[in-house]
Amino acid sequence: MAGMLDHCDFYEQQTTTTEDAQLRPDLLIRMPGNRTIVVDAKAPLEAYLEAIEADDEATRTQKLKDHARQVRSHITALGRKSYFEQFDQTPDFVVLFLPGESFYSAALQQDPSLIEVGVNEKVLIAAPTSLIALLRAAAYGWRQEQLAENAQQISELGRELHKRLADVAKHIIKLGKALGAATAAYNRAAASLESRVLVSARKFEELGAAATNKEIEQPPPVEVSTRLLQAPELVLPDDMQPDACGDDDCASG
Repeated sequence: MAGMLDHCDFYEQQTTTTEDAQLRPDLLIRMPGNRTIVVDAKAPLEAYLEAIEADDEATRTQKLKDHARQVRSHITALGRKSYFEQFDQTPDFVVLFLPGESFYSAALQQDPSLIEVGVNEKVLIAAPTSLIALLRAAAYGWRQEQLAENAQQISELGRELHKRLADVAKHIIKLGKALGAATAAYNRAAASLESRVLVSARKFEELGAAATNKEIEQPPPVEVSTRLLQAPELVLPDDMQPDACGDDDCASG
């Protein structure tokens, strides 16, 4: 109900409240920062159940007093054992869970000092409603932790994407300059073919020494130029401009 299944550990333990026995948790609530809240659910409830089944008011009242005394004894046992000190990174209190509001209210009616005793012993009494509220508070902490973690990942992803965009822009600029250089080289070669080579080749035709009757075609110039990148994200500073000839030095000539 509180959305904390991913952050809670459940244990099935034997019920024990003797001083010589090792108290063990029924529930560990994981919190952000590697902290843990310990929940104990071993408070004896026999006296309360016997009070419900009692036939007369005197017996019922006596059993309810026994119930309050048992809850008080369990609080003292939990405090004396310093339950929370058995685990690393825990708040300085342990939660005593009672499985119903009626168990709690019946004990308080017979012994109103239970709350004060619990505070002094660093034991917080929780019925289902208050335990869910505690779990929801822990769940809120986890949501904030997740948001902070996601924000860090988004920041790192943004920096990585920006770097990759700069790398791709550099490659595109290099490719554009290479295409421009190739176009210029082609046009120079075509012009040289027209002005230097074809002039001499046509003289063979005039002298009747041509190998074939086919006319030597003149290669047309390439007029299409590469588009310059205008987006500010794709315009590299001068110190990052790629060499038009690539990483190797251009051949002379």
